[in-house]
Amino acid sequence: MDVIVTGGGNVSTLAARKATTTIPIVMTGSWRAVEAGLVDSLARPGGNITGLTVPRELGLKQIELLREVVPSASRMVIFSRKSLDTAAQRAHGKALIQEFLRVTVDILDVEEPEDLPRAFGTARAFRPHAMIVGPDPLFFERRDQLLAFARTVRLPAIYPFRDFVDAGGLMSYSLSSLETVRRTARLVDKILKGAKPADLPVEEPTTYELVINLKTAKALGLAMPPSLLLRADHVIE
Repeated sequence: MDVIVTGGGNVSTLAARKATTTIPIVMTGSWRAVEAGLVDSLARPGGNITGLTVPRELGLKQIELLREVVPSASRMVIFSRKSLDTAAQRAHGKALIQEFLRVTVDILDVEEPEDLPRAFGTARAFRPHAMIVGPDPLFFERRDQLLAFARTVRLPAIYPFRDFVDAGGLMSYSLSSLETVRRTARLVDKILKGAKPADLPVEEPTTYELVINLKTAKALGLAMPPSLLLRADHVIE
């Protein structure tokens, strides 16, 4: 094996690193790679990992988009994995969101599929105005449950991948799949030609995709702002 390509957040990249410290690993969208300890720095990753990483700003943008749809939203829940952040990073992030966006966020930790029913119950108790689903393979695999929950409690939600929206979710804001494939292929090509992952800077995406499902918006009784629809890359009618 010459190169390992990982996707779906940090879990698969962490598993690949645990399996080998010699085979080059190219991640296709790990979450804040430096903070997660996957690389030493973006400019000089060190070790055998390089690739694309999602910055914290993506989460802030998702909250901003939800606020455009529900301007009165002051409380949101985030389905996440505890491994994505340290306690200090979470506290700092929540404080920033509260200070600059005037939104209180409650983070629901889901480590195993069996944790979802508990998380749903906790979410109901918080009485949020909207919800965010983090970029993790577990949530992708259990997207039907997450979509059903949002539909049952009539909760506007934003998701990490278009697949959720195609299956009935309200909206997604995520990395451009085309750009991800192109940039990943370019990094793999460099490695196959002799470059070392430690010497290839980790890249942050420059292009994102906004997908909106108008059928779901109508079912939730939401009038999508025309300015938001104009910025959308895809609108499902």
